[in-house]
Amino acid sequence: MGTPPELARYEQRFRRAGLPLFIEDFSPAHDIFSRATPLLALVFILEMLGATSLEWPLWQNLLAALAGLAVLIGGFGVLNRLRGRPFWSFPTRFGIAELAVFVLLPALLPLASEGQLRQSFGVALGNLLLVGLIYAVVGYGLIGTTFWGLHRLGAELASSVASLVRALPLLLVFSLVLFVNTEMWQVFAGMPVAFIVLFALAFALLSDLFLMLRLPKELDEIEKDAGSGPPLRRIQRLNLSISLVVRQWMQVLVVSTGVGLFFVGFGLLAISQHIYDQWGVSPGAWSYEFDLLGHPLLISASLVKVAVGIANFTGLYYSISLMTDATYRTEFLDNVTAELRELFTARTEYLDLRARLLPADSPRP
Repeated sequence: MGTPPELARYEQRFRRAGLPLFIEDFSPAHDIFSRATPLLALVFILEMLGATSLEWPLWQNLLAALAGLAVLIGGFGVLNRLRGRPFWSFPTRFGIAELAVFVLLPALLPLASEGQLRQSFGVALGNLLLVGLIYAVVGYGLIGTTFWGLHRLGAELASSVASLVRALPLLLVFSLVLFVNTEMWQVFAGMPVAFIVLFALAFALLSDLFLMLRLPKELDEIEKDAGSGPPLRRIQRLNLSISLVVRQWMQVLVVSTGVGLFFVGFGLLAISQHIYDQWGVSPGAWSYEFDLLGHPLLISASLVKVAVGIANFTGLYYSISLMTDATYRTEFLDNVTAELRELFTARTEYLDLRARLLPADSPRP
């Protein structure tokens, strides 16, 4: 017996809002990995190539690949029989046994064909990471949250731009001082691009960590103000927290990008080759010089690096302000509360309807 259509509509709404864990009896076997079955099947079949070798001729690799495919399909067929399913049936659920076969069976192919223990370990680790990624992305509604954010991109962009306009005067006070600072240019101009990326990721993680530490108290207030019915379980609160972090990250990304583009434009007009020479800073791996109204303009790798560095500082400042500054905090949480009030109301209706339509002791189909 499937899910009643009335309940299915509520569950679909929760998924689209990036809150799949609002669904009662949400199961990894039924609701997470079964939705990723096409991806898991594609990866599983492609891993038959683990039985091949670059040192073998083409005909031998073809035979090895077919033999590997037979081993993979046969392994799942045996599992199907042990599970009481037809040998050639496609798994409708992914429990521990199915996931163990997906992770470990392909790892045996390079070990059996050439005795490559390191490659075998790498295949198993890669499959395990893929399983974990699918669990995080599907289980915590990151896909739904992303599509929900893209659907509301216009409103989010308008809100972020408005926040940027209000924050810009204060941001420029310290950002402009940093931008025309010789030491700032020397630090970022000589920094490898990989370090710039790690620097941006570290600041993003730091801002997300700060938000996660502040969210429990805020969620208590939002839940009290926005909803009635049973309190959220811990896993549901985590799902909601991740959704709010993604939403905040989208706003911070817009603000940081705006600040970064501003300083690229400002540096293009204000920082000439003469200033590069005076500061002892190289333009970097690439640079382009052109004239605008008779004035030489120079855009360079160093300018972009400095602009990105200042944008990272600005993003961290703005993300903290969303939770500490009264103006930004009220704006951010007021918008969230208005939307969550509807979702909490829908959750209460969903639980009442579920209690009427499904017996209390009936398992999820």
